[in-house]
Amino acid sequence: MIAELRVNGYIRAPKVRVVAPDGSQVGIKRLEEALWLADQLGLDLVEVAPNADPPVCRLMDYGRYKYEQSVKAREARKKQTRNIVKEVKFKPKIGEHDYIIKRNKVIQFLEQGDKVKITIWFRGREASRPELGLKIIDRLVEELGDRAKVVQAPKQEGRNMFMVLAPGKVEESGDEAITEEETE
Repeated sequence: MIAELRVNGYIRAPKVRVVAPDGSQVGIKRLEEALWLADQLGLDLVEVAPNADPPVCRLMDYGRYKYEQSVKAREARKKQTRNIVKEVKFKPKIGEHDYIIKRNKVIQFLEQGDKVKITIWFRGREASRPELGLKIIDRLVEELGDRAKVVQAPKQEGRNMFMVLAPGKVEESGDEAITEEETE
């Protein structure tokens, strides 16, 4: 929007409708008169509606206007939600310690506000036993409790089983990731 605006000498129309800084109408003026008026007030003449007949120009401090627009754009970017999906892969015959490490990684991702895709990777004859993958998924969901909510239920496609988790309610009690000692 800012790049499209014409300022001062770049305005091409012979006559323009001039709007004062407070929003009141000054009237239709020749371009030279409008530029002289802007110069006397120490402001810029900015074409805000080039398709109107005659084009509408506003008296304003263009540098300040550009700065305010960039601040608004920066604030809008800060408020945007990001949809990042992290993936953690498990195997049906995963060791206890490996499971704990991957579970803590899932907790870390959820605490950062990211969605987590859980993948159970079946090899060889393991693919004929999907209940092994469901057992791991059920255990993980049970241990995560309120920290996560299931967005996509477990679904098997070929040799992989997928499930997507999203952050749930975060408790302010200072819960850390579950350590190895707590599970023994």
